Amino acid sequence: MRGNHRNTRNALFVVAAVSAAVAAGFVGYGWKPEILDAPSPTGAFTQELVARGEVLAGAGYCGVCHTSDPAKPYAGGRGLVTQFGTIFPTNITPDPATGMGSWSRSAFARAMREGVSRDGSHLFPAFPYDHFALLSDEDIDALYAYFMTRTPVRQVNQDNTLPFPLSIRFLQTGWKLLFFRPPEPENAILQTAEARGRYLVDGIAHCGACHTPRNALGAEIAWRAMDGADIDGWTAPALNGNTPSPTGWSTSDFYNYLRTGSSRLHGTAAGPMSPVVHQGLAKLPDDDIQAISQYLVTFGGGSSALQEAAEQRSLEQDAAQSASPLATLGERLYVTACATCHFNAGEEVADARPALGLNSALSLEKPDNLLHAVLEGVSAEDGKPGVAMPAFRTMTDRDLAEIAKYLRSTRTDLPPWTDLEERVARIRSAGAAHD
Repeated sequence: MRGNHRNTRNALFVVAAVSAAVAAGFVGYGWKPEILDAPSPTGAFTQELVARGEVLAGAGYCGVCHTSDPAKPYAGGRGLVTQFGTIFPTNITPDPATGMGSWSRSAFARAMREGVSRDGSHLFPAFPYDHFALLSDEDIDALYAYFMTRTPVRQVNQDNTLPFPLSIRFLQTGWKLLFFRPPEPENAILQTAEARGRYLVDGIAHCGACHTPRNALGAEIAWRAMDGADIDGWTAPALNGNTPSPTGWSTSDFYNYLRTGSSRLHGTAAGPMSPVVHQGLAKLPDDDIQAISQYLVTFGGGSSALQEAAEQRSLEQDAAQSASPLATLGERLYVTACATCHFNAGEEVADARPALGLNSALSLEKPDNLLHAVLEGVSAEDGKPGVAMPAFRTMTDRDLAEIAKYLRSTRTDLPPWTDLEERVARIRSAGAAHD
């Protein structure tokens, strides 16, 4: 019996020792020192370096996330709603008390590449350091120069609403062990347009952060890259061979959409995508937009034959609608409120008359993108410049649901959406609360 007790004690001792060693290793891996290096003097930055940083900050939509008040750019953003709680982007102006005015270049680089703040605390992956880690030393330098030469704004950062224990930043160590594999920074000159596009898309532009679904712990599912995901109440559609768009995407489709906010066969940029195009990518030169487009189409584009067939079908659907006896409430409402702008009677779909049968919003599993656009409209600054769509908030929930039901049934071969009135009411309520 004594021997059994000794064996049990020995086994428990071994388990305790191993557990202590694992815990010590975990703490050792996760602990990061504070970086106390002095920040670089603003006079050390050349105009060329700052200008390059401005372009990169646009490509990364930094102002979109880190700005809530347009009068105070980069002084802190509105909350990003995640499945775990709301995260508030921080003040990244060079204010020494509330911003990053005391940050050195090395502290900034560590945050971008490792997701660790100046004080050694771990950043939540809502900040896409898993993408920014790809950036070259030169691009890190340019971004640092740009942010350190902005107007300092003293604005205290808002507290995140993550529940305990998710609010403990040190626990991000476990997340990084599971999901973060830092890529080697790209320091070589990229030889091809497609390589440049990959660098921009996978790096500073972090397209996959919105267009790739995430697992239960909030990490991008690598094998489903660009497969589409829900974000901020909208659906970021798939950009690969699983695109819901009947026409697929060509290089020119991507270029026109990203450069102007509109594509003849895919409609206009609305919702969260609008500032990406008009406030972010607008900073990039045409060559970079072309490079992004050439890379994105490698995920699985649409053939010209399929595009022509889909466009012809859309024109036939519009023609059939014009000859229809207006049998349903949804059809009558559509003809009254929508058809004037969305009807195409020529030999091809007009650029300023989006064909709803070709738009991915009608082919998605959820109707939310369509309902958002109808309820909130698209301003002349959001979509194609100078072309606007009014908001239809004065319509009842039932009326909007009937329009969506009619379009889904006549412009696609997909199963009908369910609970449309409830979805309209929820989106309307969320929009009113945000206003």
